[in-house]
Amino acid sequence: MMKPLIFLICACLCAAVPAYAADKTLLRIGIQASGTLEWELSALADDPEFAVQVTPLATAEAGKIALQSGSVDMIVSDWIWVSSLRATGSDFTFYPYSSSAGALVVAADSPIQKLADLSGKRLGIAGGELDKNWLLLQALAQQQQLDLNASVTKTYGAPPLINEQLKQQRIDAALVYWHFAARLTSVGYRQIIDGKGILKGLGIAETMPNIGFVFKHSWGTAHKTAVNSFFKASKAAKQRLCSSDAAWQKVIPLLHTDDAATQTQLRAGYCAGGIEHWGEAEQLAAAKIYGLLRGISGNRLTGESATVSAGTFWTID
Repeated sequence: MMKPLIFLICACLCAAVPAYAADKTLLRIGIQASGTLEWELSALADDPEFAVQVTPLATAEAGKIALQSGSVDMIVSDWIWVSSLRATGSDFTFYPYSSSAGALVVAADSPIQKLADLSGKRLGIAGGELDKNWLLLQALAQQQQLDLNASVTKTYGAPPLINEQLKQQRIDAALVYWHFAARLTSVGYRQIIDGKGILKGLGIAETMPNIGFVFKHSWGTAHKTAVNSFFKASKAAKQRLCSSDAAWQKVIPLLHTDDAATQTQLRAGYCAGGIEHWGEAEQLAAAKIYGLLRGISGNRLTGESATVSAGTFWTID
């Protein structure tokens, strides 16, 4: 099992394990090695309210298990999962982290130009049949009187596998998470539509979080000052990475690519995911998205609750 790494919030993720001030609240955060939270933590400034203990996680599911078992205090996940847990009596809550979502990508010379062109084609889908991008793409297609679920040959798999399938021409189009889409478009593949475009087509104009920080509401209330300070510091770190080339240089080793075009695309996608507003309008839009996902998944993704569960969203006073 990978051991946690404790560090003061500083200019980089340090290999050493320094002491932290006893008067600071320790936030135990689980992060995926392939996720972007690691990037952001590299740019966090020192804060008088909190220090961070990082626990590396192999997968998103491992993160959920760690959070529910109490091994970590916070992970990055999605608000639909939080709502479904709260409907069963759990205490988790969600605060936005990023609006970057998936994208539908094809080869540069593909005849596919729009959703209708997917009919009869082979579609690779990252994340499985209940992936939010896939469900919302189906909802958009239904508005155009298209039944994507019936008209395409589907292949489900992990994002790297789906990318490789597209490169080997074993599928005609790939619906993958945004950073995997960026790795494709940076080498000449073409984007048909992304998650924000799908939401816009469904009549949702607000910039909506795709993922966010998930933690127990009771724990957040008990450490409210430190938790809210961390969220503000996280936003400032994102802004720093997007405005300072020097700060971004520290992220480049975490990208696992030496290709400059890919590095540029990854930075652009990450920076485009900033959440500037999180209030009543966005939470009303979330309710609409919830209804769409509930309908298209037959309650399998959302659970039985007809609406977003009360307390799903954390707000900074």
